[in-house]
Amino acid sequence: MHPVHVGVIGLGNVGSGTLDLLSENAAQIQEKLGFPLQVTALCSRTVQSKSLPFPNARRTADWREVVSAKDVDVVAELVGGTTVAAEIVNAAIEAGKSVVTANKELMALQGPDLWEKAIARGVNLAMEASVAGGIPIHNVLREGIAGDRIAALYGILNGTSNYILTEMEKHGADFADVLTEAQRLGYAEADPSADIDGFDARSKLAIVAALAFGEKITPADIYTEGIRRISPFDFHYAHKLAHTIRLICVARLTEDGLLLSVRPALIPQSTILASVQGAYNAIWVQGRYGADTFYYGRGAGPHPTGVAVVSDLMRVARELRGGSPERVSPFAHARLGIYKPISITRQRRAWYLRFRVSDRPGIIAALAQVLADKKVSLDAVLQLPGGDKDNLPFVITLEPTAEEDVREAVAKMSALDFLREPPLALPMETSL
Repeated sequence: MHPVHVGVIGLGNVGSGTLDLLSENAAQIQEKLGFPLQVTALCSRTVQSKSLPFPNARRTADWREVVSAKDVDVVAELVGGTTVAAEIVNAAIEAGKSVVTANKELMALQGPDLWEKAIARGVNLAMEASVAGGIPIHNVLREGIAGDRIAALYGILNGTSNYILTEMEKHGADFADVLTEAQRLGYAEADPSADIDGFDARSKLAIVAALAFGEKITPADIYTEGIRRISPFDFHYAHKLAHTIRLICVARLTEDGLLLSVRPALIPQSTILASVQGAYNAIWVQGRYGADTFYYGRGAGPHPTGVAVVSDLMRVARELRGGSPERVSPFAHARLGIYKPISITRQRRAWYLRFRVSDRPGIIAALAQVLADKKVSLDAVLQLPGGDKDNLPFVITLEPTAEEDVREAVAKMSALDFLREPPLALPMETSL
């Protein structure tokens, strides 16, 4: 059978990993498909200087040549970002080419609209590699457990943040020192804000929540906090409470609607998510009928992500050769509903409040009074012996309380003159 021809645009880490797999696994891919995947075009700004497999593939720095080429059936967009990448995907669809992408930002912002364009043009759009690298979570939600009704999902979806937090936990190192090491190892970019401020995880949550709950979600509607304020002290106190700290993505269906958040939270050490270490990702899905399922693996990297890209290329190639009149939406639903954001301030949680103070008599009483004024009940007070009296950390945990009341209390506490910095408030996800 004739090969399906592939044009690859973007030859960074993911693009290079994808080419490695397409080259090294070519025979196995052909055995599985019954026909070969043939790379006929390669595109990047520096493509002419790169040592790459597929020496007979046309090389160009102009993506338009790939999209318009008659010998390209499927375009792999591996550029990233939301500007040029959007032009590439739109142009490929208009040219009648199916598209495979690893672009989480673009799919989170424009994915449903791009799918509508693909359907109208009679081509496919595949995006398995956009979330969680080597974990096939799209396929799980789209087909594997499609018969269930999802009640909630909890995820660790950013490997950089998870590496930083787990290194802090293991070695008692400061955030800044671990971030520097993560940058040296290539886990974190020179500008790490997308990772450590939660925006990368937010894009991924927008995509998987759309698959799980059938709603068109704007990433900016998701409440997001990063990990910059987490300290070794927080891990010490969390352990005293039999918890640890992770950057947790939450999508939970409530009576009021869908609650979404990305933020650091205390989770029990006994839970399976607490064991996720280093740059790994994990997603815990709670189904109403199928109960809990758990998915774990590399969240990034050339080869794990390349596996997802190549698997999508194979799926799209089968459709092109076999003909699939009823293709499955990449968002698992024929049409997505419109998400109506619900403020997370409505939810009730136990809370962890960490303070740094200039020690003097009456501090606990003053803080307790603020909480009492909001009718918030204390659960426990934790303080390590000794320490710097001019910068003394201690913790108050709260019984389950509406987040709105906690926020108001923390805002009032922040004005107290003995505080060295505003209180750090983290939810305790005890329902895991």
